[in-house]
Amino acid sequence: MFRNYKMVPRLVFGRGAFNQLGDILAEKRTADCSAMIFVVDDVFRDKPLADRLPVEPRDRLLWVNVDEEPKTGYVDHLTQLAREHTAAEGTLPAGVIGIGGGSAMDLAKAVSLMLTNPGSSADYQGWDLIKNPAVYHAAVPTLSGTGAEVSRTAVLTGPEKKLGLNSDYTVFDQLVLDPELIADVPVDQWFYTGMDCYIHCVESLNGDFCNPFSQACAEKAQDLCRKVFLEGGEQRDDDLMMASFLGGLSIAYSQVGVCHALSYGLSFVLGLHHGIGNCVVFDYLEEFYPEGVRDFRRMQERHGIELPRGLTADLDEAQVEKMIDVSMVMEPLWEHALGSDWKTIMTRDRARELFLRM
Repeated sequence: MFRNYKMVPRLVFGRGAFNQLGDILAEKRTADCSAMIFVVDDVFRDKPLADRLPVEPRDRLLWVNVDEEPKTGYVDHLTQLAREHTAAEGTLPAGVIGIGGGSAMDLAKAVSLMLTNPGSSADYQGWDLIKNPAVYHAAVPTLSGTGAEVSRTAVLTGPEKKLGLNSDYTVFDQLVLDPELIADVPVDQWFYTGMDCYIHCVESLNGDFCNPFSQACAEKAQDLCRKVFLEGGEQRDDDLMMASFLGGLSIAYSQVGVCHALSYGLSFVLGLHHGIGNCVVFDYLEEFYPEGVRDFRRMQERHGIELPRGLTADLDEAQVEKMIDVSMVMEPLWEHALGSDWKTIMTRDRARELFLRM
């Protein structure tokens, strides 16, 4: 069976597009249900962007902290705040708007889902466990690379695992892609997030689930990443934003691979952010992705990025075992990368060897 892929139905792209957000949301406000929940990275608190948010009196602005990877408990807390905001009217919010990088967008996606699905977000970590459609949800990326703006997952760290809420209902209803919003990102953060996109492309192209659709998206996104990180230029923010979008489309109709599977385990135990976790892991995967790792190191050198080393040196046996446990449950990723007999290739001992090198 071919996958019936759910795509973001509406988007606006271009410099200054953020100015249209208020008009876009006005179409979703009704007399019975007009309140929007803005989920905004708190790095923008007291910054110029805060004054540009089209927040109306009935709305609720939730400043979210993403110093750590999004956790299921945090999602449940934010969902309760959003639910309480309109409880007196007996309605749910008209929509949830995520503004920020991948973590802020994932929080917005998760809250929009949990407003209409009972229980804890930890109950839905996996594939197609969400049963009820989310409330309307839109995103404005202020970082580019994660592909969170177009993916069908909201990646969360739960009590036992790091795994996304993967479903068609997770996909945003609206994107506002404004390259001006990513212009002043610190170099390290810009690099790590951009490399997430580059690694998406490498993994999508090198696996059994790759197909002409995912290949076309990944090849163009990969070319744009090479242009951005090896050449630069005045259009680099526009190019990176498009690369993130296309890279996200590619993995959604293909899959990621070895790097992401191992990175999930590494990040779960060490608390690393997704982008830097991927970079740490990818640098040790030359046997799986030789050309991709070679170009990654060229980009790293060009921008003076030094990766942390020796991260696993002082871990105890239980922590290493947990890393392996979290990584091994990512079966679709392993199957894409290594084939249906992947368990004979990526044994627990092989995974342990790779982790201990990091």
